[in-house]
Amino acid sequence: MRLTAFLAAAATFVTTVAAGHVVDLTPGNFDAVVGGGKPALVEFYAPWCGHCKKLEPIYEKLAESYAPFSDKVVIAKVNADEHRSLGQRFNIQGFPTLKWFDGTTSSPSDVKVSRNLDDLSAFVKEKTGNGPRAPKAAPSNVLTLTDTNFDDVVLKSNKNVFVKFYAPWCGHCKNLAPVLEKVADSFSREADVTVAKINCDAPNCKAVCRDRFKVMGYPTLKFFKAEASKDDDGVAYNGGRSEEAITTFINEHAGTFRLPGGALSQEAGLVKQVDEIVEGLVHGEVTAKALEELVKKVTGLAKESSFVPFYLRVLARIGEKGVEYVPKELERVEGILKKGGLNAEKLDDFTIRRNILSVFNRVKKTEEKVEEKAEEVKEKVHEEL
Repeated sequence: MRLTAFLAAAATFVTTVAAGHVVDLTPGNFDAVVGGGKPALVEFYAPWCGHCKKLEPIYEKLAESYAPFSDKVVIAKVNADEHRSLGQRFNIQGFPTLKWFDGTTSSPSDVKVSRNLDDLSAFVKEKTGNGPRAPKAAPSNVLTLTDTNFDDVVLKSNKNVFVKFYAPWCGHCKNLAPVLEKVADSFSREADVTVAKINCDAPNCKAVCRDRFKVMGYPTLKFFKAEASKDDDGVAYNGGRSEEAITTFINEHAGTFRLPGGALSQEAGLVKQVDEIVEGLVHGEVTAKALEELVKKVTGLAKESSFVPFYLRVLARIGEKGVEYVPKELERVEGILKKGGLNAEKLDDFTIRRNILSVFNRVKKTEEKVEEKAEEVKEKVHEEL
């Protein structure tokens, strides 16, 4: 009996472990966790629900801040779309729905506070008497602006700048804060992009917010192109407040290719004009003369992008080893990416290599060999580099 009880407890423990600090509940562990004598805050959600996605980073931070009190309170969630029996049991009508279980009864009460971190933390503190413990904050990549440094950062830095105009008391601003942190982290390796914020309630920010940009609502989001003038009002952002939506907007206006999370997309590093020239290898014969002509054309575009030299290196390797070099090198690079463990800079470098090699991978293999002029082509490439 003791062994059986131990195994049951162990099974319950395993099934309650969730990614991060929020406990995942299912019909199999719900009563053991929520009815275990500890109060619990439970979110009933659906994976497709937009409001649930917005709440997710806030709810995770709430759970993280209460992790030191895990013996006194549970922060949990139920996928009520998958586990509909639990949704029906507690009469869930919409998503997300927050319920408070006091640990003494199976009948929960509704949570009627705003879904921002401050209000949810205050609610749990009121119910339990335990205040949240903020985890050690990582350095923020969101730059703080004031009247003093606004022009230096936005107008004189020659960078593309995405700015959030906000007020500390604004609920929507609070909800956007963790999203903006993620966006800033994603663009932290882009030397030409800055993500910033300005507190329009602060006395040293009113000249910019009120007098200059006439900000009337919060949050107000604007994008300032590199080399913006003092009279530039910025490009207003009125799209979705998700990490994906804001990342896409910045890419479109800054000419970058970041994905949520910071990785580069499959378009990163590609130069359209060069890609069109390389099509000559796809539709023509791969001869020494053809390679030499391509090198001349590609070299003429060297000023268009810092990635042109890599195209030239690939052409040199094709001259040395034939078109067979491309699929072999592409396989090697993809293997390195798949293995993982690269630092951020190396990850970007190998992603760009993969993208450019993929353009060349469309090259048709021909029987004609190019050994006779391989060395000559190689020398011309090295001279141009």
